[in-house]
Amino acid sequence: MNISTSTTATTTSKNQSQIEQALQNNAAGVLMNSVTKKYGSFTAVEDLTLEIPAGYYCCLLGPSGCGKTTALRMIAGHEEVTSGDIFIGGRKVNQIPAAKRSTSMMFQSYALFPHKTIWENIEFGLKMQKVREAERRTRVGEMLDLVGLSHLGDRKPDQLSGGQRQRIALARSLVTRPQVLMLDEPLSALDENLRVRMRTELRKIQKQFGMTFIQVTHHVEEAFSLSDQIVVMTHGKIDQVASPEELFDTPASQFVAKFMGDNNIFQGKVINCVQDSDLDLIQLEVEGLGTIFCRGHGVVIGTEAACSIRPDLMFVEPYSPDLPAKSSLAANQISARITAVEMTGYVTRVCLMAESTGQELLYKVRTEDWRSNSLHEGQLVVLSWSKDNCIFLAY
Repeated sequence: MNISTSTTATTTSKNQSQIEQALQNNAAGVLMNSVTKKYGSFTAVEDLTLEIPAGYYCCLLGPSGCGKTTALRMIAGHEEVTSGDIFIGGRKVNQIPAAKRSTSMMFQSYALFPHKTIWENIEFGLKMQKVREAERRTRVGEMLDLVGLSHLGDRKPDQLSGGQRQRIALARSLVTRPQVLMLDEPLSALDENLRVRMRTELRKIQKQFGMTFIQVTHHVEEAFSLSDQIVVMTHGKIDQVASPEELFDTPASQFVAKFMGDNNIFQGKVINCVQDSDLDLIQLEVEGLGTIFCRGHGVVIGTEAACSIRPDLMFVEPYSPDLPAKSSLAANQISARITAVEMTGYVTRVCLMAESTGQELLYKVRTEDWRSNSLHEGQLVVLSWSKDNCIFLAY
C-alpha cells in the first residue's frame, strides 16, 4: 500500500468512526403510553402502551389493517394522537411537529425526488435543517461512502437499481442524524433474493451505529432476522411483545401462534393442572383426540383453551396397532393420514389429516431425512410430540 492510499484509508476509517459515534450518542428510546388513534367512529389503534429501548431494532409485525403503520406514523408525527402520550428520549412529543422530533422516515416507495441527483436527494434534509453548505458537503459525502455509492452521486434515481435506490433512501434518512429511524415496509418492493441481501445490510448498519430502528412489516421471517424486539399487533392492539427467540418458542396466544405460521393448534378444555417450579403441566381434553399434555401457566380448570406444537418438533412413524398408547419419547400421540408431501428445498412439508377429527396438520422435516424413510402420500402414520414442547395458549 502506498502512502497516499494508506492516508486515505486512515482518514475514511476515522470519518466513519466519527459518524458512528455521532449516531450512537443520538439514539433514543420510545415510549407510547395508552395511545389511541381514531378516525371518526373507527379505532385504528386502541390504548397502546409500548416501550422500545434506545439502540433496539424493533419490528411492528401483523396483518394488513392491524394498526402498525398508524402507530409508526404517530411516533413520526405524521398522524396526531387522539389520546395518550408519546415520548422520544424522555421528551413528550405529542405537540411537536414531525420536522422537529429528531426522527426520520424511510418510506416503502423510498420517495426519492426523480428530478434531483442522488447527491441532491441526500442533501435535501440538511437544507431543510439549514445546515451550512460546507457541512452538507462533508456529511453527504460520508453517507455516500457509507452505502458504497459515492461514484453515483450525480445520477438520477431512475438510473439506479432497486437495491441502490434503497441504499440512497437509507443514506438520506441517516444523514440528518435522527434519534429514531422509522422504516415503513422498506423491503416490500424488492424481489426475494434482493430482499434477503438488503435486510442483512439494514441489520448491519443498525448494529454498526447502535441506532434505534422501528420497522413495519407483515413478513414474519423478516421480523425474526432483523429484530431485537418484535411487537405483534392485531385489531389495533398489541398481542405480544417479545424477542424473536421467545416469540418463536412460546407464542402467547392463538393469534400469535397462527400468525407465526404452520403451528399445529388444538382447542379443548382444561381438565387438570399440576404445579411445577417452572411451567405447569396442563391437561387439555380435545374433542375427538382425547387428552393432550402441554406446558404453561395462568391456567383456570374448566375453561376453554388451546395448545400449540411446532411442526418441526413432531415425530412421525408408520401406524401399527401394536404401538403403545403413549411412547416413552412423547406424551402426545394421534393417528393421521399423509395427504400431501411438498419438497420446498432444505425442508419438506408433510400435510396430514387427523383420522378421528379431520383436522389438517403439518409436519416439517429436513428433506435429507425425509428421503431416508419409506413414508408416502396416503399412508396412515402416528404423530407424536413431547409435552415439554407443547405450548399452552390461554386464549
